[in-house]
Amino acid sequence: MKRLEIMKNNRFCVGLMAAAFLWSACVLSAASPEQIGRPVRVVSIAFRPRPLEAIMPLVDAEGAKGADLIILPETMLGQKKPQPLDGSAVTTMSDLARKHRTYIVCAIDRLDGARRVNSAVLIDRAGKVVCVYDKVYPYWAEFDLKPPVEPRSKTPVYQADFGRIGMAVCFDVNFPDVWKRLADQGAELIVWPSAYSAGSSLRAHAINHHFYIVTCTYAPDCSVFDITGEEVLYEKDRDIQITRTTLDLDRGIYHENFNVAKRDKLLKEHGDDVVLEKRMQREAWFVLRAKRSGVSARELARRYGLEELRDYLDRSRREIDRMREQTAGKTE
Repeated sequence: MKRLEIMKNNRFCVGLMAAAFLWSACVLSAASPEQIGRPVRVVSIAFRPRPLEAIMPLVDAEGAKGADLIILPETMLGQKKPQPLDGSAVTTMSDLARKHRTYIVCAIDRLDGARRVNSAVLIDRAGKVVCVYDKVYPYWAEFDLKPPVEPRSKTPVYQADFGRIGMAVCFDVNFPDVWKRLADQGAELIVWPSAYSAGSSLRAHAINHHFYIVTCTYAPDCSVFDITGEEVLYEKDRDIQITRTTLDLDRGIYHENFNVAKRDKLLKEHGDDVVLEKRMQREAWFVLRAKRSGVSARELARRYGLEELRDYLDRSRREIDRMREQTAGKTE
């Protein structure tokens, strides 16, 4: 099996590519000329709840190393004293995000007026709160808190400068509807702060929806699941687990149905630009990725008419449901 583009260092392959003709220029402009694919440097800082003063230096140190996204665990301060969105936790993380020009997922018990919600707060590189995910399925013990954690229903997805990011929290892992809604909004990377590790439940969501999943738990541990559904990285420590990984959000996964001839033509004409990274024979899936800077493998594949796996299955479901309705009407 070829090595996945999930690198644990922060170096990028740098190069420039000139377009030979206008059509190729349109494709090549979809990716930065300074990197291969669409890499995002993710750091998961996993630990059991602790004071904000103990968390700050951890985030500060990782931000200084050039992370694009820093993830903190569920209710990182504990659940004794929920805070409003403008409380010390989010304000402090906003300052660090601005200082290091990084995104941060700050997970807290949040006061929304007089109500308590279990939130994952996404802060952008300018230190602005740009997305708040409130836990849809709180765990049973959270209803015993005063005030109790209130279940919410929205599953927002945010367009960051590196791609579309979604969030889910802990017990949400057990409910497929949350993950389906994130996928339906085009999420490419799911961040999952949690009290526990979940394991194969997360793999199921990665397999079904073909997004990356990065976890941050009390264990403390971190798992990284690939768009193929494989767990490609797992790290655990006793007190604090800091996991650094680079994910290429430009890697595309496809079904062989209706795509093989288009894929082969693409590879024949752009073999220096795109590589068939992996073929999953039993699943009839394959993965394409860019080989050099300035190339977007997914955009090039779209221009050759390849349909990504998630889109293909969604379209198949719609069309088969439509035919089912037509058939039902005739048999009645």
